Amino acid sequence: MKKKKENIDELIRETLSAEEAEFYDTLEEKDLFGKLEAVYRGKMGWLSILITIIQLLIFVVFIGFLVLFLQTDAMVEQIKYGAAGFLCLIAMSMLKLFIWMQMDKNDLLREIKKLELLLVSHIEQTKH
Repeated sequence: MKKKKENIDELIRETLSAEEAEFYDTLEEKDLFGKLEAVYRGKMGWLSILITIIQLLIFVVFIGFLVLFLQTDAMVEQIKYGAAGFLCLIAMSMLKLFIWMQMDKNDLLREIKKLELLLVSHIEQTKH
């Protein structure tokens, strides 16, 4: 599979002009930290930062419920604190999913841009 991808990338580079090839190289896949950076620097970066702050606040609340859960001996109170802590974990998971979905969206957009670039290049070559 990797060999096929490399062949396709070379085929795309051959059909592009020098300027287009330079742009194509900027569309290379990033590592995990590069993808996270793109999420926080994109158009919706402010929302990602806000979600991360909210997630940290929920984590602090979760730690508070965990401490209360461990300090109490009453079963009813333990159930309440445990359920509240569980809700905090669910909320943190959902917010984390939002960030991961933004990373996936950026990956899809990058691939669509590659396809658009290849299509435009192919159309220009067939005109000449």
